[in-house]
Amino acid sequence: MISSVRGEVLSVGLDHAVIEVGGVGFAVQAVPATLATLRRGTEAHLHTTLVVREDALTLFGFADADSRELFGLLQTVSGIGPRLALAALAVLEPEKLRLALSDGNITMLTQVPGIGRKGAERLIIELRDKVSAPLSGGDGQVESRAAGNAVRADVVEALVGLGFTAKQAEQAVDRVATPDAPGDTSRMLRAALAVLGRKK
Repeated sequence: MISSVRGEVLSVGLDHAVIEVGGVGFAVQAVPATLATLRRGTEAHLHTTLVVREDALTLFGFADADSRELFGLLQTVSGIGPRLALAALAVLEPEKLRLALSDGNITMLTQVPGIGRKGAERLIIELRDKVSAPLSGGDGQVESRAAGNAVRADVVEALVGLGFTAKQAEQAVDRVATPDAPGDTSRMLRAALAVLGRKK
């Protein structure tokens, strides 16, 4: 696996750059934000992942290791290939993408071309527990926010299991959730059901 490349930038295109390493020019696919930082004739260092297919070997480059990690993680979800994973990182910065997954933010995820509601729900279900969204503030704030996200996600999942749509569940939870407070799963579920007209 080619985990990184460092060398002179020979050219920069709309979706890739050519970087010379040891006399060999590597075509590296990258998002526009990364390509915008590269200048022909200057040295560049990119974290990379080599994707092997029967008919092609494609090298993808990233400005940091976090982006590369998310690129690989996204592809563990059925239906998400390297092109779609790269598109997600082109639309959402790593921090926003992690936050969208951990918060179950379907609206934000569907901003990515090629990802619909069902695809976004699948991403959230499969990756929510595998990402840790960067949070600002002290340790107490971080723990509180993370706990709140977990409770919110559990309640949304429970409501969907009861037959409500993901959108209905999210809107109900948003109405009863207390900002920056973890809350209690059973209390929040009862409150959300009351909002939805099904008191338990």
